[in-house]
Amino acid sequence: MKNICDWNNCFEIGEYKAPIEKDNSKNFRLLCLNHVREFNKNWNYFAGMNDEQVYNFLKSDMTWHKSTQSFSSSDNFFKVLWNNALKDEFDQSKLKNHYNHLSQFKFDHKDVKAFGILGISVGLKWEKIQDKFKTLVKKFHPDMNSGNKKYEEKLKLITLAYTQLKNTYRKKIDTSSKYTA
Repeated sequence: MKNICDWNNCFEIGEYKAPIEKDNSKNFRLLCLNHVREFNKNWNYFAGMNDEQVYNFLKSDMTWHKSTQSFSSSDNFFKVLWNNALKDEFDQSKLKNHYNHLSQFKFDHKDVKAFGILGISVGLKWEKIQDKFKTLVKKFHPDMNSGNKKYEEKLKLITLAYTQLKNTYRKKIDTSSKYTA
């Protein structure tokens, strides 16, 4: 069955969809080619909206109009983990002075697994670990991946691995400080 164009006094075949409302509903009308062109020339999604409404729409559109979990919510496990990983309490001068001593230490299975998660060699210098962590955070951050939960879980693993190595390196530096002082 062919539909007639939904434009006043037009009897052409209506093959092209045109929205009836702005709310992205499935309600539409069918227009012929000439009238859908006319409709598109005059269509202004933001007609009748003030500047604040347009701004809010555009801001929401950046996340495909889906709500996102607040990174600052107090019960956000990822936030707690993230803040602990970023709290870098290493004394960089100590780290540089004692790096040669670190090479003689053995790493346990948790450390080896953490190196593997980060995709780096076991016993790598701390500065290289930090660089790799920053690169991975940029790559797997949910904001860079449309909020995909798979990437959020991957980033949690990366952050846990980084925290594991940070704690290990801190212990090794503290231990080596006792023997070299």
